[in-house]
Amino acid sequence: MYNFIIENKELFKIFYALVIGFICMVIVIRADKLFQLSFHQGIRYFRNAFFFYGIAFVVRYFFGAPLIYGIAGQTYLLLVNFIFEYFLIMAGFFLLYSLLWKKIEKAHETYYTSLLHPKILVFYLMTFIIVAIDYLWKTHSFMYLSQIILFLIALIISYNNYATNGKQHRFLKFYFIAMLLSFVAWIANTIAALYLKWDTTILVAVYSLNIIIFLLFLYGVVKVTKKW
Repeated sequence: MYNFIIENKELFKIFYALVIGFICMVIVIRADKLFQLSFHQGIRYFRNAFFFYGIAFVVRYFFGAPLIYGIAGQTYLLLVNFIFEYFLIMAGFFLLYSLLWKKIEKAHETYYTSLLHPKILVFYLMTFIIVAIDYLWKTHSFMYLSQIILFLIALIISYNNYATNGKQHRFLKFYFIAMLLSFVAWIANTIAALYLKWDTTILVAVYSLNIIIFLLFLYGVVKVTKKW
């Protein structure tokens, strides 16, 4: 199996993207259904996060496949990477915002869309600055650093939520575990990309961890929504 993956690494990446994309699609559909029933604003931002994750992985691993950019050229590849990084970082911000929205939005505030309103615009701007710096410096270091910090904050918040209300809301347990694994995954991604140059063994291990994290989020969402 390992030799097969080495010989077909690009096919493995496409399979990886298909799995992640499918999981994101199911989470978005389920979360949207739950929001329509509960009108809980945090669920809207949680849904948006996986909508953006789905876009990021489709753009990177399908539109950025070697066969396509081999024809389209270097400029096309830079654009694909820019879009991928932008949506990936913004997805992380949406996950964090799903935990913070009550502290940021006032009780009387209602927005027609959760994708674009004054409070969210700040995160769009922050994401653009991070991606632009990475682009200008020809690195991904700021993306990795931003996500490690972001998921550390999300991990602390999700742990506090779980410690306070975990017995009443079982989903908080899955959320905390998923945030913990996400934090670990971003550290692993950083080490693999910046220091190990994506050795095939490391790539398989990190991709597998990422799939487990997305499956854990999916499991939590299915558990919450199955009675609906």
